[in-house]
Amino acid sequence: MAKQDTAPQADNAQDENPKTNPDPGSNTVKDPADWTTGDEEMTGAQASYLKTLSEEAGEPFDAGLTKAEASKRIDALQAKTGRGR
Repeated sequence: MAKQDTAPQADNAQDENPKTNPDPGSNTVKDPADWTTGDEEMTGAQASYLKTLSEEAGEPFDAGLTKAEASKRIDALQAKTGRGR
């Protein structure tokens, strides 16, 4: 009896790499207000970047922001300084 290939057949749409797709149709861009962890303390990376942006913009740095608040503040300071865009 011949052995049958039981490997699943690939579907081209499923094989598409989302990293190379300019519009992956996922939740990669999500409003910080909708984050499930948005009320947690900002990450170390956020704090570091926010500190740098705050210094460049001549704005005070608030170490007590949540993840969501820090994300919004980073967006605002990037717009002000021209960084990250």
